[in-house]
Amino acid sequence: MRRILPLLLPLLLVSVFVSAAEKHRIIIDADTANEVDDLYAVIRALIEPEWNVIAVHATHWQTSQWATETSMEDSHRLNQLLIGYLKPEDRVPTRRGAIARMYDWGDRTQHSAAAYGLIKDAHATPEGEKLIVIAMGNLTNVASSLMIDPSIADKIAVYWLGSSVDYETGQITTLDFNAMMDIQAVHHVFASPVELHVLPKQVSILMEFDYWETEKQFNDHHPLTDFLLDRWYQHVDGGRYTRHIWDLALVGAMLHPDSSPQVTIHTAPEYGDREVFFYRTIDADLVRADFFEKTRAYFQRPR
Repeated sequence: MRRILPLLLPLLLVSVFVSAAEKHRIIIDADTANEVDDLYAVIRALIEPEWNVIAVHATHWQTSQWATETSMEDSHRLNQLLIGYLKPEDRVPTRRGAIARMYDWGDRTQHSAAAYGLIKDAHATPEGEKLIVIAMGNLTNVASSLMIDPSIADKIAVYWLGSSVDYETGQITTLDFNAMMDIQAVHHVFASPVELHVLPKQVSILMEFDYWETEKQFNDHHPLTDFLLDRWYQHVDGGRYTRHIWDLALVGAMLHPDSSPQVTIHTAPEYGDREVFFYRTIDADLVRADFFEKTRAYFQRPR
């Protein structure tokens, strides 16, 4: 049996997200144009006043059944669109990431502005602090950065939404969307010594939104919230009255560590044979209410 240890209080590892005295540097890495949930999560992270988001990176979903020919570029442009809705003082740089998964042999790295930007920002992070990377999609950009410059492993902490885990045995399964978009990248990040926090699929599935509630909360409020509603029913799988807003679960867990306990799992050899932190649950009602409250407060329709 794998060694599983509970983390039942906001440890130093996650306390960075509740300290108003010091804003830690954060990079968002997302396949934003893939589904509906990405936009909600990216916006919530960008408007959090206690977070210092320094860049938003785009990544692909090139092996998906509904992938576009330019999936990374679609995400990059959507990131720019979302940031355009922010107040000028809150706008941050965007970077293009990998256009596809890592290569199978030779130089397996996907070289990109995102990969090298992460390396630069990691080395620029003050001594004694870690650059936080919130990975909402595949791990191609993160794994490429670690492969190009392994020395950044002790300078960053990765928070990723993906995989599933059996909390009793510690067995990890990587058949979910984010993992399958680049399974090689998953194994490289798990095998590296980087500090890794994972929110698995069985936890992210708790984050469900109802269309009519969302419309009521956002209706005629602001062009950005109009856009989020439009994204809901214009997406390729439009017509749903409920949706799993997967990526918001990760952002919410980081924002509310008191209600988002983690456990440490000593992984099997194929996943690094080391300790990784897995979220056990989230308070979905709290995260959803927080999302509506904070976005309404930030985005006000001009009168």
